[in-house]
Amino acid sequence: MDASRMRDILTPHLSQIREHIFLNSELTMVRGDHTVFSLLMRQRPPFIINDHRLGIIMSGEADININLQDRHLTSSTLVYLGPGTIIHPKHLSPELRIFGMGLFSNFSMPFAQVQMPSAFNGQVRDFQLPVGEDDLATARHILETIWQTVHATDQYYRPTVTSLVAALMHHYDHLFHQQSDRLTNSRSREQTIFDRFLHLVTQHCAEHHQIGYYAERMCLTERYLTTVVRQTSGITAKDWIDRALITRIKIELRHTDKSAAQIAEEMHFSNPSFFSKYFRRLTGMTPGEYKC
Repeated sequence: MDASRMRDILTPHLSQIREHIFLNSELTMVRGDHTVFSLLMRQRPPFIINDHRLGIIMSGEADININLQDRHLTSSTLVYLGPGTIIHPKHLSPELRIFGMGLFSNFSMPFAQVQMPSAFNGQVRDFQLPVGEDDLATARHILETIWQTVHATDQYYRPTVTSLVAALMHHYDHLFHQQSDRLTNSRSREQTIFDRFLHLVTQHCAEHHQIGYYAERMCLTERYLTTVVRQTSGITAKDWIDRALITRIKIELRHTDKSAAQIAEEMHFSNPSFFSKYFRRLTGMTPGEYKC
């Protein structure tokens, strides 16, 4: 779901949503309108996010599967979705209002990669932060200032916007680490292992389909990792890998023009026939039936 795809979806409806959206080749902003999300929901999820997105749930609620885990989002929550995040919206309440922005790949980021606040450097794929009134107000004030700046002239002053984005990212980063510190004190070793496993699976499932790869990356035995994942989540490690892989295949089938044979090769299946049998066993459909 990159800039060009969003433009294709939203442009025919600009007259209806113009007051609530800003969109150019560098960034997009959405300010409190449900219509935008209704339009995106029609595009046959799941989706993969190719950019940085930061926002606030202002009102309403949403049930969204984010990187294989079901999330229930409510008002007064700060949300971050990073590049590579896979989302599958399940339910958005009619009252849902979000104020947020997406930074497309050609946006001039305010930090070099080595200086990026650690919440945004790729080690964390997504997070959701329920926050208090003051922290929510700070995030909203920064977003409001960015909104006013991009609407001030036909050609907004990029350094100002870039600096404001840096302030927003620092604010999110600070709150993220506050939450992480609290969770570290209460999270068990087993939960930490599971979280690390799932992070690796969402990153590498297309290339690596076997549990052994993830156990080696985590310096654990395959048997121990398998036991911990099942005990922590109630689902086997192999099932998590299959879920991640099937979700990636669905995105490729529905949102690209690639053939099943091409996807099979890119996803490291031995041949298209095995790929089709695998997909059908887990979904009840052939790749061609799902794509239509």
